[in-house]
Amino acid sequence: MDKQQALTFNETNIAEFRTSHGRVASFGVAPLLLLTSIGARSGERRTNPMMYLADEHDPEVVYVFASAAGADENPAWFHNILAHPDDLEVEIGDARHAATAEVLPEQERSEVYAVQAGLFPGFAGYQEKTSRVIPVIALKLEH
Repeated sequence: MDKQQALTFNETNIAEFRTSHGRVASFGVAPLLLLTSIGARSGERRTNPMMYLADEHDPEVVYVFASAAGADENPAWFHNILAHPDDLEVEIGDARHAATAEVLPEQERSEVYAVQAGLFPGFAGYQEKTSRVIPVIALKLEH
């Protein structure tokens, strides 16, 4: 999928997410959110749909995975949150939250990634496709 195809795919999924109260048919029952970050170079707001994992102990924390479907480079949104970790917006269902991001350190990263890969085996496949360690990011939601 080239860059333009990826943008069109994301735009279609974002529109469906917003009209379907957080559901996108092509993702089935997978939990999805929209993450809006500020471009690291452009300074423009960018929105990306992605699967997430809710923290089982803290309802204000969700995890996202910079898998890029197993590509050898991190997705652009990952660089955006590194550049602007305190200026994020997360949409879950119809709710919008300001959020901050923290890249998990290795031990915690491995544990959270293993849970996600257990629930959605595609994530295990993504890690097998690349030599990079796929980052896991904790998003702290503000109300």
